[in-house]
Amino acid sequence: MAKTAASRRRQQVLLFARNFFKHPRMLGSIIPSSRFLVSDLMRQVDWRRARVVVEYGPGVGNITAEVLKRLRSDGHMVVFETNDDFVEFLRASIPDKRLTVVHGSAADVGQVLADMGLEKADYVISGIPFSTMPEQVSADIVRATRHSLRPGGRFLVYQFSREVARFLKAEFREIREAFEPLNILPARLYYCSA
Repeated sequence: MAKTAASRRRQQVLLFARNFFKHPRMLGSIIPSSRFLVSDLMRQVDWRRARVVVEYGPGVGNITAEVLKRLRSDGHMVVFETNDDFVEFLRASIPDKRLTVVHGSAADVGQVLADMGLEKADYVISGIPFSTMPEQVSADIVRATRHSLRPGGRFLVYQFSREVARFLKAEFREIREAFEPLNILPARLYYCSA
């Protein structure tokens, strides 16, 4: 079992690194998020009430897998990924009926949730690199996220720069910042409440 987990982790890291070199502006880091960063994010979620969790930019799914370990049996997780290799990898490697992998933009979150019959998200987790996107795209994604959250919902963002802060401040009144030094690269975290 440990060998299988180690083999899967090696496969994830190699796929992630290969895609970093192909599309460095899309990923922002050469390896997936550290267990310390993932743990920080997971502590922000009230798992008793989390029925709909959305993730932007799941990459090879290390955060996705941790969410699914904790998500209630009647919950839904919807991940948005634009990278063809990652979409294929996620669909093949995480066979969980609660998971829907959307090959598309996070800006469409509201429409996708509506089409699935899911009214609003309880949590949205994002590691997409806002600092490398056109400003209008960043603004559209943050605005769409705020509209897709239920009252009391939260937007959990991890980044390697402060660029996203101005977009978050334009849409969210309550934002708490944190820092995770035990990640490559060290990450800034933003916890926003709707």
